Order: sequence, then C-alpha cells, then structure tokens
Amino acid sequence: MKKILSFMLAAVMIFSLTACSMSTNNSQNAKAGRVYFLNFKPEVADVYKEIAEKYKQETGVEVKVVTAASNTYETTLKSEIAKKEAPTIFQINGPVGYQSWARYCLDLSDTKLYSYLTDKNLAVKNSDGVFGIPYVVEGYGIIYNDAIMKKYFALKDKAVSISKAEDIKSFDTLNAVVTDMTKHKAELGIDGVFASTSMSNGEQWRWTSHLANVPVYYEMKEKSDASTVLTTLNAKEVDFSYSSNYKKVFDMYLDNSATQKGLLSGKTVENAMAEFALGKAAMVQNGNWAWEQISNVKGNVVKSEDIKFLPIYMGIDGEEDQGICIGTENYLAINKTASEADQKASIAFLEWLFSSETGKDYVANKLNFISPFNTFKDDEKPKDPLVREIFNWMEKDVNNLEWTFNSFPSQQFKDDFGNAILDYIQGKNDWKHVETTFKNSWKSERK
Repeated sequence: MKKILSFMLAAVMIFSLTACSMSTNNSQNAKAGRVYFLNFKPEVADVYKEIAEKYKQETGVEVKVVTAASNTYETTLKSEIAKKEAPTIFQINGPVGYQSWARYCLDLSDTKLYSYLTDKNLAVKNSDGVFGIPYVVEGYGIIYNDAIMKKYFALKDKAVSISKAEDIKSFDTLNAVVTDMTKHKAELGIDGVFASTSMSNGEQWRWTSHLANVPVYYEMKEKSDASTVLTTLNAKEVDFSYSSNYKKVFDMYLDNSATQKGLLSGKTVENAMAEFALGKAAMVQNGNWAWEQISNVKGNVVKSEDIKFLPIYMGIDGEEDQGICIGTENYLAINKTASEADQKASIAFLEWLFSSETGKDYVANKLNFISPFNTFKDDEKPKDPLVREIFNWMEKDVNNLEWTFNSFPSQQFKDDFGNAILDYIQGKNDWKHVETTFKNSWKSERK
C-alpha cells in the first residue's frame, strides 16, 4: 500500500510540474504575441513561408502566413477578419481600401516602420494618424523583348524611319511600328506583336485598372493641381474625356494580338505571360512583377538583358515627355482589434523584415521589391531586370504617371467596365456603351 501511495504521489507531483510548465509556456507565448500575415501576392507565397521560418529561427516567434488566391484578397480578408484568431497583419488597397477597413487599421505614426519611409507622403494617413504603410513601389507599361525588336529594326523593308525601340516617343510612332511588325510577323517568328488581351473572369485588371489609369490621370491632372490620386478619390463623377485615346490603344492590342478576338474571353494573364516568354509575342502590357512569371515559364526564351519597358502612349498632348506608371497599391496595416501583444509582435516582424540584414536580403533578392524605405543601401537593391528598368525610368527626366487607379470607386465599377469592354470585343455593343458604363458606374459606385 505504501509503495502504491508513493507512486501515486510522485505521479501527482510530475503532473503538477508539467501543468505548471505548460501554463508558464502558454503565458510566455501569449506575452510574446501572435503574428498572422494575410499575404496579397500569390507569386511570392513560398518566399514568405521561407521568411517566416527564418524569423522563427532568429527570434523564436512563429509567423503564420496565409496567401489569398489571385483576385480573392478582399473576400478572403472579410472571412478571416471575422475569426477569433484573425490576421494581425493585412493589406489595404490605398485610400479606397482604407475606407473599407478603417475600423481595423491601427495608427502606426509612432512606429519605426513609418519612420523608415523615404517619402512619408506615400503613406495612407489623415489627421488622426497613419494607417497604411507602402512596402513596395512598382511600375508598369508595355514590356518588350528587345531581341525581337532589333530583328524588326534590322529589316530592310521596314516602314518606319526610327532604328530602335527607345526612339518610340508617341502613340503614332508606336502604332506604326506595331502595325508594320504584324505585316512581318512570319519573318519575326511571332504569332502577334502583343500577347493575348486577357478577358476571362477576374483577369481584366490590366485594362480596368492599369490601362484606365492613363486617361483618368490626364483628366484629373487637368482638373486640379493636387495629387491625381486624391483628386480621383474626391471625384463624384468623371467625363472619361480621353475615352477615344484609351480605345486607340486597346484596339491596337486587339488588332495585333497573338490571339483572335473571339477567343480572348478565355484568356488569362498567365496565358499572356507564357506567350511572351516563349517568344510568340514581342510585347505585353504588365508590370515589373512579371519577370518572375516570365523567367519561370518552361522553355522561356527571353533573356534578362533583352526585357525593357515602353510607356503606354495614347496620343495625348505632351506624351513625348511621359514615362511609365509608377506607384503602389500595396499597403501594410496592423489589426486594431488584435491584442496589444499581437500588435507589437506584428510590428516587430515587419520592422525586422525591412531593416535587418536577413530581412532586407529576402526583400531585395527573393521578393524583388523596390522598397520605399531608407534602410536599404544602393547595393541592397534588387537585381531583377524589370526592377532595374523601374529604377532607370525613375532616374529619367520624364513625367512618370501616378497610380490614380488606387482611387477608383470600387471593384464593382471595374467589373462593370470590364464587362462592357468584353461586350465591345464580342460585337454585342459599341464603344459608346463602354463610355456610358464607365461614367454611370463611377457615379453610382461613388455614391
């Protein structure tokens, strides 16, 4: 009996010590805080997982990374933010995104992360504080394969007088080159000058946001001396005064495409990037993030030294001084409804990512971000060829266009606009219907 009692007493003591240890560990973990990052960019999901593992190795703090599928971020965020263990770090899409998520956005004005910004005007803020920190500057325009362009300019019977792609300074010149290249596409070994205009559901953003940015930018610039982003945000109505210019560029894409119009409703951005990567097209409208997509295509023939940017010329007065579109729609926010410990842990993770040697190496060389923070030295910037092109355009004496599409009224507006464009492509409606949809949807969605 004594042996049994002694055994039972020992077991109780071991259980008590274990329970005490577990309680202490749980308390320490709670004190350390929880980090849950809801990532916006599917193309770098694996890199963020690497970063999370490295951070845990260095600090002992676990970072949960969940990546929303392409074009589902808002829907995913709405679902995740309602959960008990909601994201502690999420993203907002500029001033419009902040309006939707203001109740969840913590004031970051006293953080080191905000102090790191080279240009603090880039942040999403108001008189109450700073609520969104941009973490990457990006640029987009017409990407071209200079190897194919050089092949075209070497033709003896080419119809233009210029001798290289860099000499293109206007829509008229661009259109003349593109039209003539189409006539010579067999000699150039391409299916079309432009990769497919992606019009499948959820894949129209290159036209409803990026291409539309150019005419809206010029319209807003004429209406106010303020930032075109803020002018756009406050615009209850638009004239779409450069609609015909938009149409000229879009028709150029369609008429010189690697794919017939009737098949475009089934084409994705991935299809377009694969066509470009395989040398089936000489040009594609996209941004610096595209190099990752292009270089990873099996059979890619585009060399890093041959990938360049042209501005999206539309035939607007003064466009000879126009650059590409540079800005950001990626702003980090901290969940105001998370515990104070979770908030501090999440801010600490972001500050480590953008200031530590390990973090900066990931940002520059694996995420390939053009960082807006002063923590990065010149030799710590990305080596991605399209990123280098962005730096080149930022250094030129040109007018690089702001990203006004950050202030478009809503996703519904973009969807309405995209559906109208698809109807135009398929011959169901004329361009006047596109114009009317653009203006009416803007007005109703702004209300």
